[in-house]
Amino acid sequence: MHKTVALLLGLSALAGCGEGAFAPKDDPVFAPGVAGASDLDGLLIGHRLMAAGEYELALRAYTRAAGQQGLNVDTLSALGSANLKLGRLNQAERLLRRAVEEEPDFAAAWNNLGVILMERGKIIEAAQVFRRAFATDSGNSDEIRDNLRLALAKLEDPSNTDFQENEPFQLVRRGTGDFVLLSTL
Repeated sequence: MHKTVALLLGLSALAGCGEGAFAPKDDPVFAPGVAGASDLDGLLIGHRLMAAGEYELALRAYTRAAGQQGLNVDTLSALGSANLKLGRLNQAERLLRRAVEEEPDFAAAWNNLGVILMERGKIIEAAQVFRRAFATDSGNSDEIRDNLRLALAKLEDPSNTDFQENEPFQLVRRGTGDFVLLSTL
């Protein structure tokens, strides 16, 4: 518990250190975000918590972001990814399907939906979704390309599970960064 509290405090402090966070305004002592956690970007905090393996806390941060920003494509995708990491596959799939409906060109959401489908054993649909993610991304993401390659290999030989232990499917998010999902398919 103390480790989690220390992590949250550290992440809160880091959230205020972004570009221009301490730029002077009318007040010579300008430090936004210090007054309270409600000033912090829930998506940014959630992404950092996901990277730290704190999926339940990330889900809470993403939920707060959804409350502040509404259920937009970014919050839907983030909530879906956190639910996937927590093993809540039905919820994750519903959220990510909504995200790709709202923004069909969101490659990260397509990729993450493909990861869920692989986890659920829907190999054929997952391969199609990874193809869509790859095409939407114009082949620029190594993670999406690797996920497509792994899905096609699984499609070709459904009994082969050896490759997944060495090369797990990877979640990606908009912008920089990725989350690794260790699959047990």
